[in-house]
Amino acid sequence: MSDTPSPRIEALLAQMTLPEKIGQLTMLAAGFSVTGPVVGGDVSQSVREGRAGSLLNVFGPGAVREIQRVALEESRLKIPLLLGFDVVHGHRTVFPIPLGEAASFDPELWEETARVAAREAAADGVALTFAPMLDIARDPRWGRMAEGAGEDPLVAALYARAKLRGFQGSNLADPDRLAATAKHLVAYGAASAGRDYASTDVSERTLRETYLPPFEAALEEDCACIMPAFSDLSGVPMTANGALLGGWLRGEKGFRGVVVSDYNAVAELIPHGVAADLAEAASLALRAGVDIDMMSGGAYETGLPEALRRGLVTIDDIDRSVRRVLALKERLGLFRDPWRALARGDAGAGPQVSSHRALARQAAARSVVLLSQHDPAILPLPDRPMRIAVLGPLAEAPTDMMGSWSGAGEAEETVTILRGLREARPDCEIAYARGVGIDESEPDGFEPALALARGADLVVLALGESRAMTGEAASRTGLDLPGDQTNFARAVLALGRPTVALLAAGRPLTVPWLFDRAGAVLATWFGGTEAGSGVADVLTGRVSPSGRLPVTWPRAVGQVPIFFAERPGGRPPSDEHYTSKYIDLSPDPQFFFGHGLTYGRVVRENLRAEPAGAREDETVLVSLDLRNEGAHTAEETVFLFSRKPVARVARPRLELQGFARVSLAPGGHTRCTIPLPVSALAFPGPDLARSVERGEYEILVGPSADPATLLRTRIEVVGSAS
Repeated sequence: MSDTPSPRIEALLAQMTLPEKIGQLTMLAAGFSVTGPVVGGDVSQSVREGRAGSLLNVFGPGAVREIQRVALEESRLKIPLLLGFDVVHGHRTVFPIPLGEAASFDPELWEETARVAAREAAADGVALTFAPMLDIARDPRWGRMAEGAGEDPLVAALYARAKLRGFQGSNLADPDRLAATAKHLVAYGAASAGRDYASTDVSERTLRETYLPPFEAALEEDCACIMPAFSDLSGVPMTANGALLGGWLRGEKGFRGVVVSDYNAVAELIPHGVAADLAEAASLALRAGVDIDMMSGGAYETGLPEALRRGLVTIDDIDRSVRRVLALKERLGLFRDPWRALARGDAGAGPQVSSHRALARQAAARSVVLLSQHDPAILPLPDRPMRIAVLGPLAEAPTDMMGSWSGAGEAEETVTILRGLREARPDCEIAYARGVGIDESEPDGFEPALALARGADLVVLALGESRAMTGEAASRTGLDLPGDQTNFARAVLALGRPTVALLAAGRPLTVPWLFDRAGAVLATWFGGTEAGSGVADVLTGRVSPSGRLPVTWPRAVGQVPIFFAERPGGRPPSDEHYTSKYIDLSPDPQFFFGHGLTYGRVVRENLRAEPAGAREDETVLVSLDLRNEGAHTAEETVFLFSRKPVARVARPRLELQGFARVSLAPGGHTRCTIPLPVSALAFPGPDLARSVERGEYEILVGPSADPATLLRTRIEVVGSAS
């Protein structure tokens, strides 16, 4: 983005009244969707009077054409509106929730789903999305874990880059692209007790090592917008955090785009306890660098004029933000073509485009993680006619399959698990009984479902959460199955029939008894428009399971927060009494980060890292042999970790440095190589300056962060770049 003032923008600025300037800094909700505590309504008069420069939650050709017409024909300055919407994991075509999609460990897929979502949303008149969410989440009690890429900063950074490329492309004026908003800056996922909107308190080291890297990646991809978190960071609400918004973001990182507040966040500076009224709240946010006030009950419209009168802000502060907002509109091409992709005339066609649905099906299948399989004959499903009992509240739940941010998706277009399995196996007799509600008791439902199970060759048990139990404002104190599902599942398992359990959720669920007793258990997350087709593809073996956990899966809620990159401490867990462990449970998780089974059986051997001695400007090639000794195709993900055993600052037990995906036919073998730039081993030293320390590094490679599965070798960093 150029620093040279635009003649158009300067000319407009010279004509604007104060209310019109503040109008460009005001985003109102048009009432199509409620995403916060303040409900929107008819905003036509505000647009007509120039008191709203941006709208959210309005889409579709008719509505967009009419409200944009009001701005272009009936307002004094005829400035086009910026229209935003939560295109989080799809628009008309809904893809798996981000946590599920992250399980594919496939940046190309992440980029392609964002590109399709952008095309569909742009065709509906949307120009700005409030995505991607880049919050690192290590506490599954926090409902918004579902909206991000999991616990690791490298994965989140790669996810950020892929989504930015998919949403924005190389030219924001392309009518098929959207301006993206990286959110929520920063450490929102570290909310105290996993409770949404709660305070966060992390060290400067943790901030720079864990929570900021995904945003750095987004900025390097020229992200158009940034959204601060609702929460405070060590007592300073992010909406008023000048040190990070002004100092780090605009100063250190040179961000020249737009900062848009979260829903009602400017007004919430008052209950935070840092502002006495709207004038103080508005001045704090504006001076910190927040350009657009989203639905804060008129915080900018009401508060900024009073703040000017009190001397809390200057007209230059306001003009600076107006320039940024107008520059974004100019960058999107709105002054030249305010209708953008609407002119193409295919709005609403997304779900009918076969390639979009095919991509959604692929993404749904690739998100599925085979967590456990005790019965080797149960999956993939035998290729013979069977009587299958499909039971549970998530088997026929089209709305829930869309997840917590379903965009403009329609539930009636969603393929449920029941429908997907019936379409995949028409040779089988497939009967269905709900059995139990998700979170409500259905005492009369057990027996009909159990009767079906008794007569079945196979039971498919679809359990989990509703979509309303995940996402924003959906924190949970427990991670078990809600309602009476546990009793229902135990009753089904007690029948002794071969049983495959499917867990649809936006977080890990602590159900160790289920993993012990079911023949196989799969995490299906919320798979979107083609959820059922993707699950059926995996169950039938049409697609070999390839999903891997982007988060650590706890055994019990008492273990959280839990993640693989912990520091060892002075007394790491061992059989000794006075070590870091629990007296009632192993400190190890149920499943480590990266865990996921395949239908094949992969042998890993002959790990090498070359050169064994390397400088900072060199790249080490880490390679190993992979061989599939199983009877089915294996979809393998290889994870590369590093560890600095001795350093000036204690390092985590494992740090993810890369990963690779490999497909192996039965009997197939290959040599897999992952490049490791030595510069990637850098970390903040005692002074928080980032550098690569000389000395020995352990290189660890395997199918997950489980130490028992890792092959190990060492390299020596022998000097700095020459």
